[in-house]
Amino acid sequence: MSVATPPTPLTRPAAPAPPAGPPRPRRTRVLALPEARWAAGSLVAFLAALGLQLGGAPGWASGALYAVAYAAGGWEPALAGLRALRERTLDVDLLMVVAALGAAAIGQVLDGALLIVIFATSGALEALATARTADSVRGLLDLAPATATRLRATTAVAVGGVGGGASGGGGVGGDAVGGDVEETVPTTALAVGDTVLIRPGERIGADGRVLDGASDVDQATITGEPLPAAKRPGDQVYAGTLNGAGVLRVRVERDPADTVIARIVAMVEEASETKAPTQLFVEKVEQRYAAVLVAATLLLFAVPLALGAELADALLRAMTFMIVASPCAVVLATMPPLLSAIANAGRHGVLVKSAVVMERLGQADTVALDKTGTLTEGTPRVTEVHPLDGIAADRLLALAAAAEHPSEHPLARAVVAAARERGLAVPPATDFTATPGVGVRAVVGGAVVAVGAPGPHRDHPAVAALEADGRTAVLVLRDGEPVGVLGLADRPRAQAAGAVRALAALTGRPPVLLTGDNPRAAARLAAEVGLGDVRGGLLPHEKAAAVQDLAAAGRRVLMIGDGVNDAPALAAAHTGIAMGRAGSDLALETADAVLVRDELAAVPAVVALSRRARRLVVQNLVIAGAAITVLVAWDLAGTLPLPLGVAGHEGSTVIVGLNGLRLLRERAWRRALRNEEG
Repeated sequence: MSVATPPTPLTRPAAPAPPAGPPRPRRTRVLALPEARWAAGSLVAFLAALGLQLGGAPGWASGALYAVAYAAGGWEPALAGLRALRERTLDVDLLMVVAALGAAAIGQVLDGALLIVIFATSGALEALATARTADSVRGLLDLAPATATRLRATTAVAVGGVGGGASGGGGVGGDAVGGDVEETVPTTALAVGDTVLIRPGERIGADGRVLDGASDVDQATITGEPLPAAKRPGDQVYAGTLNGAGVLRVRVERDPADTVIARIVAMVEEASETKAPTQLFVEKVEQRYAAVLVAATLLLFAVPLALGAELADALLRAMTFMIVASPCAVVLATMPPLLSAIANAGRHGVLVKSAVVMERLGQADTVALDKTGTLTEGTPRVTEVHPLDGIAADRLLALAAAAEHPSEHPLARAVVAAARERGLAVPPATDFTATPGVGVRAVVGGAVVAVGAPGPHRDHPAVAALEADGRTAVLVLRDGEPVGVLGLADRPRAQAAGAVRALAALTGRPPVLLTGDNPRAAARLAAEVGLGDVRGGLLPHEKAAAVQDLAAAGRRVLMIGDGVNDAPALAAAHTGIAMGRAGSDLALETADAVLVRDELAAVPAVVALSRRARRLVVQNLVIAGAAITVLVAWDLAGTLPLPLGVAGHEGSTVIVGLNGLRLLRERAWRRALRNEEG
């Protein structure tokens, strides 16, 4: 009979050193884009052909290279145009390719090739704007690790495993930790309820709650906190954040597809696929404009030909007209600025869900703000300690913290935190009891200490003074006698007052405070942050009604909130922004944009960025319209050389594309933070 022996400690190879910080953001190289490579190939072939032509080389040599330039820059637009034609729509891409081939047919090979090269370049610029938006998505995806260490419960077995006996015959393999078996799995395979092991320096693979262990976690990529956050059992952690020096066991609480990172990615992807009203209008007009353009080109060719003009001259004028009248720059005027603004805002913690929203944000002329969790941190803090009966303030706070220590109530946590911040020694407590709606009771140092609502002592001057000032009063009793009163309040966010001032400057009127909190607390906060219009004690439907009343008065309301009670108002507003870290799932789904890091300063910044994007759209439309008008008038009233027409038309298209990409720069966000719209 073999004797089972304790499991032999298992060894593992040293794990590779984890990354020391967030992964470097990806940035798509220009030549990584197919559109850019084809445009570059077309340009190289064109320049080589031009050099041979100017150098007196045989015509077949330069002709072959011109053909390469046509093919490299024109095959993709031609296919796109043919696909559109099969769906009975006219595409500007096809018109440009036809115009280039028409120019080549009458001997203007160089001019047609120049048209193809510049048109391909403008397409590459549009692809670059889209790629930069996609970069922000991939950068977020890179935050989350690809694999995680899942712990699976098992039972200790004899050496050699099941069926192995003392000789160590083949059996169960794997790494055992504290009775659990480790297995490396893709993070996408994690399920709610799984337990994962997070080693020092590893990135956390799922949203969850700490079961065991202690560490500091760098959450800057998700919350924007400048310092690592201490994590203990019961604390929440997020996928993509970086563990510090401790080891954590975390229970998965969100499906991998529903983590904060995953929701952010989904929002950005949805935003890049939508089109703004201005763009939809341009595309709607484009179809009719293209049909009129084709008819006008045919007339411009047929009428002079019928009146005795030379075929080559009539065709050249018609092709020149088609080129200069095509709405390429107009089509490119709208989306690059809006996509660039979405990408830039996303890099700085503001997720705008669509191009429609980015366009609407700048239209807001009234801002409505929730109080708790939006203007304030959403966490109560002890603001006043009023001893009674000769007890010292620190002794009063230590007694209250001792009694509250076992409690999970937010006010209890605030009292304990205040004692810790002062470095007080909290004595042990026994016989703890908690009564919902009343408070807690415990034996501390042989005395019965009760901490809770004032109840019959509400008329005490210290209690009345605190409540009149908008504080929550907590009474401390020792052996049934009041020994002190604590005042608690929700502290305003550090950026609240500055954000209120900036929003008032942008919209021309002070924001409105809509809160379900009592009017006194609302008025106190309003005085601290500089708000004048205060509406307190509102139920969720009353918040929505207040927003609707503002809208009925002709206002375009931007609502900012965080909770379930804010969702009706967010839905009723012209545009809604939710606080990403503190916000409820319903608020995040209802809002049009999300502040991932809860930085209120980003709200006026994104409004200013939206207004700048809309200005660039208008600038682009003016540039495109002016170029088309001048060139068409020149072609109809006189003789516009084809090379000049190509340079003017395609040059305006390139200018429009580059103008839109300006909002990708870091300088654009810095200007927005200073609320500079222009």
